[in-house]
Amino acid sequence: MNYFLVKSEPFKYSWEQFLKDKQTFWDGVRNYQARNNLKDMKKGDLVLFYHSNEGKEVVGIAQVIKEFYQDPTTSDDRWVVVDLAPLEALKQPVSLLTIKEDELLKDTALVKQSRLSVMPLKAAEFDRIIALGNAD
Repeated sequence: MNYFLVKSEPFKYSWEQFLKDKQTFWDGVRNYQARNNLKDMKKGDLVLFYHSNEGKEVVGIAQVIKEFYQDPTTSDDRWVVVDLAPLEALKQPVSLLTIKEDELLKDTALVKQSRLSVMPLKAAEFDRIIALGNAD
């Protein structure tokens, strides 16, 4: 299994809207590295949902339910989407500040390549963020 993080500005597409929709295709990626990360996603992979700009926090867990295909919002065949479905919200959001200050997370792509909208995570990084988000 692989692990990823996707970013969305809450005013454009929020975790709450994702829960209402029950699934979505992840579109709008126009960066080659982020696109390649979408292409690496396999059905069943787990994905952290991150609110960017407003909030700057991981808020939930999603799952890849369909592997990459042509982005239906463009005729340009360089761009792809995957289908995601929400699994669960974290008990408490995990802020970017918390991630930056955590010894196990300070080298994640979220910190090192902060502008990337779709990024891989190591299993240990994914597990640590989940632990922080579900701590009592």
